[in-house]
Amino acid sequence: MSGSLAARLVLRRSLPQSQFLWRRGFSQTAAERAKESAVAAPPELPAFDYIPPAYSGPSGDEIMAKRKEYLSPSFFHFYKTPLNVVEGRRQYLFDEKGRRYLDAFGGIATVCCGHCHPDVVAAIVEQTKRLQHSTVLYLNHTIADFAEALASKLPGNLKVAFFTNSGTEANELAILIARLYTGCHDIISIRNAYHGNASGTMGSTAQSIWKFNVVQSGVHHAVNPDPYRGMFGSDGEKYARDVEEIINFGTSGKIAAFISEAIQGVGGIVEMAPGYLPVAYDSVRKAGGLCIADEVQAGFARTGSHFWGFEDQGVIPDIVTMAKGIGNGIPLGAVVTTPEIAKVLTHRSYFNTFGGNPVCTAAGLAVLRVIGKEKLQENAFVVGSHLKERLNALKDKYELIGDVRGKGFMLGVELVTDRKLKTPAKEETLHVMDQMKELGVLIGKGGYYGNVFRITPPLCFTKDDADFLVDAMDYTLSRM
Repeated sequence: MSGSLAARLVLRRSLPQSQFLWRRGFSQTAAERAKESAVAAPPELPAFDYIPPAYSGPSGDEIMAKRKEYLSPSFFHFYKTPLNVVEGRRQYLFDEKGRRYLDAFGGIATVCCGHCHPDVVAAIVEQTKRLQHSTVLYLNHTIADFAEALASKLPGNLKVAFFTNSGTEANELAILIARLYTGCHDIISIRNAYHGNASGTMGSTAQSIWKFNVVQSGVHHAVNPDPYRGMFGSDGEKYARDVEEIINFGTSGKIAAFISEAIQGVGGIVEMAPGYLPVAYDSVRKAGGLCIADEVQAGFARTGSHFWGFEDQGVIPDIVTMAKGIGNGIPLGAVVTTPEIAKVLTHRSYFNTFGGNPVCTAAGLAVLRVIGKEKLQENAFVVGSHLKERLNALKDKYELIGDVRGKGFMLGVELVTDRKLKTPAKEETLHVMDQMKELGVLIGKGGYYGNVFRITPPLCFTKDDADFLVDAMDYTLSRM
């Protein structure tokens, strides 16, 4: 496809579902156009046993007006007509008119147990009634209970936690710990990574669209082990050689740490090539560095096959960072490491006023219990595998889909206008997102070019939900 989207996609006004009906300008045969005219009915949302009470708050237009006047102009929104979300239940969201939407984005891979899960809400409410905030300067059992439960989910000697309020904070602290422990400054990250937007994490983030022109010293970016766009395909060991070369030719030979996501989230749901981490970790440790696993998005059973994303590569990191799914939407993050490494923070005073407060840690403990009780990891594996299989079937059907990737409920669908050249289909991605919203499906997007659908729903997502999502995507793509 070439030229503007408007020139390529012509609205067919003669059919009842005209808002969905688009075709490629002159690329179709008469037979194809005739076939397209036989329009199937739009797919319908699965049944759900909840109807929200009538909403009496401000309209979306009123909220947008206030947002423009009083909130940062850096805020952006999805969709041509922004969605005013007023309520959530399990895997569904409701707008101001009471319309239900299937949430396949999960607040950016954050809602893991489902919106407003009763067990998590009860834990938050009960703790808030007793004690909303104190400080770690006093004793309270909630933070200790959660730290113990969290340690039980991690391998090796990863058992000492420091709680934060976000993933950016967690990654900032992990980088600080690594530099203090090793006495070295250099950090190795991976191209296309996203680790946060503060001073240290912005340096380790490796996409220009998320980086301001401020001092970001001591960070080197290794070649991304991307099986789809990478130069070595799925050969993880070849990509990992770049880590060793950076150490040899870009540093003193000693480094502080290597930080990586098991699956790049903001970068477009990019899985590491198999065998990459074991080789990379070996090079890093030989150079005296620590290995940091950023599990902010992939952690807490989201990948289905494992509780943590790094486990898929058969490695044990020295530090694990986490956030998002840890609290099901509560602002909570954590850094977990070994007792030996954790001691480095005792050399000076390090403190976080809100990190590990009773309400947030009570929510975190409830999340762990719900994941176990409701077998959400197993659900992520079973339903996620079914969803990926169906998405791959769409790839076979539509040339616009260049790649389907990911695991469990962390899936990506990359749209390209040319499969051989892998030309990003940016405008088409926005169009499909908008049309799927009209059908009742909310998905995210990411990747450097903004052409990858990010599918990261709550872990209670059902097979019927998965089928509806794919049917909605199929319906939309068939009309392009």
